[in-house]
Parts: sequence; C-alpha cells; structure tokens
Amino acid sequence: AMDVWHWTSLVVLLAYAGLSAIPDAYYQAAKIDGASSGAVFRYIQLPKMKRVLTIAVLLRFMDSFMIYTEPIVLTGGGPGNATTLLSIDLVKVALGQFDLGPAAAMSLIYFLIVLLLSWIFYTVMTKDEAE
Repeated sequence: AMDVWHWTSLVVLLAYAGLSAIPDAYYQAAKIDGASSGAVFRYIQLPKMKRVLTIAVLLRFMDSFMIYTEPIVLTGGGPGNATTLLSIDLVKVALGQFDLGPAAAMSLIYFLIVLLLSWIFYTVMTKDEAE
C-alpha cells in the first residue's frame, strides 16, 4: 500500500503527458464520426498511450524489485521471515555477515532476473509495433 501512493504521481504524470501528446485532429474526427467517450478511449487514447503506459508499468515493475526500506522500517523482516525479500537478504549477507563474494553473486543473479523479466515484458508489449 505504501508503494502505491508513493509512485502514483509518476504514473499519473506519465499518463497525462501521453494524453497531452495526442493531436486534436483525432478527437475532432471522432466527434464528427459520432464516437462515444468509451470508443474514444478504446480506439484513440489507449492505443496512442500504449508506449507511455508500457514505460510506466515497466518502471514500476523494475522498482518493485528494489523494495527494501518499507519492510525493514515496518516489520524488520519479520515475524520470522514473512516479509524477508531478496533485497533484504542481500543486505544481510553483504553488511551483516560482511560476505561480499556471495553478496555480489546474489546481486548479479538478482539483476539478471529483473533484466530478463523486463525484457520479456517489453517484448510482449511492443510485438505489435515491430510487425
């Protein structure tokens, strides 16, 4: 919940920028054709904002893997290991145990996982544009 209100402003700003970039000619043509507001959203705004929304979701997706502060501040990683994430384990290994070799390997694997998932998401979202 904290993460949602923390980053909502960025997503809203990106969506507003995407809407502002749509030329007025599209809206005028839709008005002449008698399109409803739902049709304008579905057939004009949403397709034209696809790139902006893809970037916004991709940024939020990558940022969700970097969560550290909220679980540590709110629960300390507990009770037990209920809110322990990979980023928390990484800090515990690197700074708590001062075991930098395994911590570096963990961070590289973590990076590769995020990179792979982000690439898959971006490829799926932009495959229509490539054709």
